[in-house]
Amino acid sequence: MRVAICYPPFKSEKGVALLTQNRQFQWFSRPTYIFPVVPATAATMLKREGHEVLFLDGIAGEISNDEFESRLASFKPDLVVLETKTPVVKRHWNWIDSHSSNGFKTALVGDHVTALPEESMNACRVDYILTGGDWDFLLKNLVASDGDTSKFEAGIWYREGGAVKNTGRFKLDHDLNSAPWIDRDLVNWRLYAEKNGNFRRTPGTYIMSGRDCWHAKCTFCSWTTLYPTYRTRDPVDVVDEIEMLVDKYGVKEIMDDSGSLPVGKWLEVFCAEITRRGLNKKLCIDCNMRFGRLGFDDYKMMREAGFRLVLFGVESANQATLDRFVKALKVEDVEKGCEWAHKAGLDVHLTFMFGHAWEGPEEIANTVRFARRLLAKGWASTLQCTLTIPYPGTPLFRELKAADGLATLDWDEYDMRRAITKTPLVSEADIKKAIRDVYSGFLQPMALLRRLTSTRTLFDFPFYYRGVRSLLGHLLDFKGQSRT
Repeated sequence: MRVAICYPPFKSEKGVALLTQNRQFQWFSRPTYIFPVVPATAATMLKREGHEVLFLDGIAGEISNDEFESRLASFKPDLVVLETKTPVVKRHWNWIDSHSSNGFKTALVGDHVTALPEESMNACRVDYILTGGDWDFLLKNLVASDGDTSKFEAGIWYREGGAVKNTGRFKLDHDLNSAPWIDRDLVNWRLYAEKNGNFRRTPGTYIMSGRDCWHAKCTFCSWTTLYPTYRTRDPVDVVDEIEMLVDKYGVKEIMDDSGSLPVGKWLEVFCAEITRRGLNKKLCIDCNMRFGRLGFDDYKMMREAGFRLVLFGVESANQATLDRFVKALKVEDVEKGCEWAHKAGLDVHLTFMFGHAWEGPEEIANTVRFARRLLAKGWASTLQCTLTIPYPGTPLFRELKAADGLATLDWDEYDMRRAITKTPLVSEADIKKAIRDVYSGFLQPMALLRRLTSTRTLFDFPFYYRGVRSLLGHLLDFKGQSRT
């Protein structure tokens, strides 16, 4: 079979779509591209099975719609797979319907269609919806079934005799160690190797040691819809793949995009193996982590193993908000964790969200002060602020919808350009100003001084230049657009 895994290019006055493997969709003024590990694994699986595969990312490839359509038509696919997200799902519906007479079948994947599969089956002429986070395994099953629905695994929606049918709720029972290493050439990995704000050294790329987060309870996280349970790869196999990426492709920095990197014995084995092979001297490693599970000695072990950057979700400096989000986190854990990671020699990246329905001016100001203080102390190297977006499928969405707390159900608006959550205590303008105030914290004298005195190598200067451009881009992203 001829299968195309695609990202059609989008034209929008809002900016560049950050879509691939993204937990929080946003239009960016300055392009940022995340390497899509699960779609790339799907492509590799199909190629291994002898199928012809086209991996065509019109967004990261920065190609025109005409060029995209020409390449797709030349490939003559039997099946086209689109990863979608709430803010662009209507665009994908339109794309599918406009290609319904082109002779190929279509499939949608991602957290939105996992939460609302029937909606997309009714809204457009899509042939299949593959629900859950292991859709790479489901796609392999779908193609191997050759249309025999009796062979479909759980989690597949399809049409039969004019009716919409499905095989029940998806299961996360696949062995991640059975998945092949990604064929980086097949999926044009270099498209994602430079334009990424996380990378201090380039070329960089992404892997995933686990799917997805061992906490998996945060009520706002869209990927809890995809991965309600957590599984990991063997740590030695992960190191084997990293060694291949360094030796074959010259990769200098790797982001492990597991929602939370495995901890405990897994992390100890991983760090020991990385160090034993001397890979800690050849590349930097970045990862997502949660506060409250690691101590200073753990962060020191990670730094010695080549870790450079650790990303943490904070969301708010108010304990009541953390509790409502089921973060299982204390505010004091954040400050202590940042201090430990920084003193161990790691760069700390923090994410905050603004626009919570129950927070007023005092709570917002508290988070702004907290974020700026961590920047001034040097305990946070970088940070990112976003508007609270309650994605379908999350407990937060269900809570707000039941309480009439959503400003709109127009999915196009869920793109972080406006407040979706009703905030009776503050205005949208105040929320966006708070975000800009946090970002301007990078320009505090103490923050600038600490950044200059922490410069280690020549790699830092282009990284700082990209960081300044990103800062200006973020200030533009939240410049205070009014609701339409």
